[in-house]
Amino acid sequence: MPNRYSTVLLAILLAGLALLVGCAGSPIKRADGQQSNRPFVLDNLAKSDVDMVTELTQREVLAGLRRLTAKLYRRNPQEYRKAGLDSADTAVARIFGQLPRWRESGLRGVDWAESLRLAFSENYTGDRVHAYMLALTVMTMSAYDHRTEFYLTDELNAQSLYNSARNLEAAIWKLSQARMADGTPFLLSNSLDDENRNLSFEREFGKLIAQQDLLALIVEDKSNRAINRVLHNVASFILLPV
Repeated sequence: MPNRYSTVLLAILLAGLALLVGCAGSPIKRADGQQSNRPFVLDNLAKSDVDMVTELTQREVLAGLRRLTAKLYRRNPQEYRKAGLDSADTAVARIFGQLPRWRESGLRGVDWAESLRLAFSENYTGDRVHAYMLALTVMTMSAYDHRTEFYLTDELNAQSLYNSARNLEAAIWKLSQARMADGTPFLLSNSLDDENRNLSFEREFGKLIAQQDLLALIVEDKSNRAINRVLHNVASFILLPV
């Protein structure tokens, strides 16, 4: 009686799914009030473990970029005022409010390398934080093929992920070292004052670089395509293709 067996198999499948959902661990609660939990959806059945790791890594990297953008605006409020905005939150949303519809937004077509260089041009009169963080966000999304969901048939390029980590290294070096002709920083970031020492930007960038590097290794192992590990001089500010 095939109908009976089909019904039994369906019941077992549904019971298994219910068990998976019910046994999900408690979400991690972060200091900013956000939680790490992701609801179970049937689409997850079409994802490999690497796909899920990719999505989680991307989500953490984008959250880190968002935090960096907010921190830079808090240290450089004059930048969002150049754009006629009244708050750092509004300025942050100019970039990260586009993520849910990234493929349809015009941001994915931005020349991120040019935008990054523009942020450190003496002649630039616009919002330097926007130019800098938009460049890093577009560059990062390029490494993920401008997608936010990944399935069994999808395959990322491990070299692009690796290159994006090297570009982040160059970007944080440039942020901390670049000066205008009069010696003032283009953008305030880390503070090396002995009384108010603050290296939070270095730490945040360090996490992003480590996350991208680890995912590059995972994808390299999955795809059996070796990464070309280049000796990259960050001081030259030569950006690698993504």
